[in-house]
Amino acid sequence: MKILQTLACAILMATSVIGQAFADVKIKDIVDVEGVRDNSLMGFGLVIGLNGSGDTLRNSPYTEEILSSVLESLNLNVQGEDFRANNIAAVIVTASLPPFSRAGSTIDVTVSSIGDASSLSGGMLIMTPLKGPDDRVYALAQGSVLVSGFQAEGAAAQITEGVPTTGTIPGGASIERELDFDFGSLSRIRLALRSPDFTTALRIENAVNNGTGRMLAQMLDAGTIELDLQGETGSPARLMSQIENFTLTPAQKAKVVVDQRSGTIVLGADVKVSSVAVAQGNLSIRIAETPVAVQPNPFSANGESIVLPRTAIDVVDAEPGNIGIVESNVTLSQLVAGLNALGVSPREMIDILKSMKTAGALHAELILQ
Repeated sequence: MKILQTLACAILMATSVIGQAFADVKIKDIVDVEGVRDNSLMGFGLVIGLNGSGDTLRNSPYTEEILSSVLESLNLNVQGEDFRANNIAAVIVTASLPPFSRAGSTIDVTVSSIGDASSLSGGMLIMTPLKGPDDRVYALAQGSVLVSGFQAEGAAAQITEGVPTTGTIPGGASIERELDFDFGSLSRIRLALRSPDFTTALRIENAVNNGTGRMLAQMLDAGTIELDLQGETGSPARLMSQIENFTLTPAQKAKVVVDQRSGTIVLGADVKVSSVAVAQGNLSIRIAETPVAVQPNPFSANGESIVLPRTAIDVVDAEPGNIGIVESNVTLSQLVAGLNALGVSPREMIDILKSMKTAGALHAELILQ
């Protein structure tokens, strides 16, 4: 592990500085229109045609029940029959109904096993109604299940790649009922910011009013802008197609996101560092256990084998790093660039950032994942 040198030297060695990260973006990329959203659908179905990888009916009684219901709907009397099939599986089918979807169009569905089936590969989903939260059927799903994962096993080993008990059916559901939403009749439309911010909301209000030449937009709070369409002669959809393409520069909070598992650090351009002194030690402790088995003497009457513990502890205290002074108004991008030039590892950099945040010298929201 390389010893951290003075941070002042690190800053002088920085050869590049991250520029302004926030460019002009379209309004439609940072807001959602109230009422224009996906709607979740769900259904309970049956996958057939599996190659011996289906549910064990005695362990999944609901599979047997739905199979009986399907066969009875086909005018087949199966009362009292003893099913022993292992090529079927009970599944939950989910899908998202996009806004403004029309009857007859198709959507993708996801199929997930809820029993003890080992794989859905090669199976076919039979006709399954998909319902919304209001318990009304909006789509019918059916088709061959595509599975990306697989499972293989032998007498003494098995291997599983991916998730073979979950699959998809592209365009597997046909929409049968449309949502009751008349966008053209709206006299007021609300825009919801995906990342609420007072400054960004004000900039959207100004962009809409300046772009249309009329006082249509009003900021209600940090996350909502209301459009007043009363008195407008044109269609709301036509007006929205104009408004959503207005551009502006969103204001963002200074953030540093750290993924401690992978050592990934993502920082914003507005992050600032106050004057602070930093030092990093290089102490490492290694503990190794090497137990030794001791056998009894040959022909011993009451001898027995014993294990003697043997522990080796090695403490390495390398030359300590110097205390570096970081001047105020230094951007974190300059600091990180300098530390990278010195070969400081991401793990060491994460420790430095956390310590600087605790000391109050890092002026940003530190998000640890």
